[in-house]
Amino acid sequence: MEILEAIVLGLLQGLTEYLPVSSSGHLVIASKLLGVEAEENLTFTIVVHVATVLSTVVILWREIWWVIRGLFEFKMNDSTRYAISILISMIPIGLVGIFLKDTVEEVFGSGVTIVGVMLIVTSLLLSFAYYARPRAKETVSYLDAFVIGLSQACAVMPGLSRSGTTIATGLLLGNKKETMAQFSFLMVIPPILGEALLDGVKLLGDNAEAMSASTISPLTMLAGFAAAFLSGCVACKWMINIVRRGKLLWFAIYCAAVGILSLIFLS
Repeated sequence: MEILEAIVLGLLQGLTEYLPVSSSGHLVIASKLLGVEAEENLTFTIVVHVATVLSTVVILWREIWWVIRGLFEFKMNDSTRYAISILISMIPIGLVGIFLKDTVEEVFGSGVTIVGVMLIVTSLLLSFAYYARPRAKETVSYLDAFVIGLSQACAVMPGLSRSGTTIATGLLLGNKKETMAQFSFLMVIPPILGEALLDGVKLLGDNAEAMSASTISPLTMLAGFAAAFLSGCVACKWMINIVRRGKLLWFAIYCAAVGILSLIFLS
């Protein structure tokens, strides 16, 4: 992998992790177009996923600190209830990530065909959410948090946008747009870190020799990390404003177009 390729993939990861267009799907498509090997892509994916988490911490550090503080106050208040909702939303993805992620990849694969299909599914979800008439609930209930968590668990499918799925589900459940933008970004931080950890363990256990022989240089890794971090900061802040203004339909059109084109020309 060359530095320019790392920058392009890093920019894609940072932008698409928060925009509802599927970062994993775009990385699969871009890797195919750039000719990046699967082993290299796994190593690189871990790096850029960590970068995007750090970008979230930078942009939403006040909200993150508020949630963490709620966990250790040991009394029921708004921040404690919010923290509990975040923890509840993590249950489905935690179970799927630990016990079913490899099975999902074996059954459905991670190629361009499944990515194209799931991008079209993402488009449909965003369209439904755009035309929904939410009740504009100010807070995410525990039941809603679990249902949104289930939708996040479904997003282990490559090409099914994590942010798009969770935001769309929350809006369809009647939650306020501003509420869902923040909740969606905060709830994905632990799963992204957990996914990076599981991929790291898998890489060390199954592909240690391939990793040691990887042609990705530290400078190339750093370039991809920086690109993902900077673009992630921009996308996180931008996406919150987009959700507030209800402009999800444009992303639905984009996902449908990319999904159809990838099925026609790349699968």
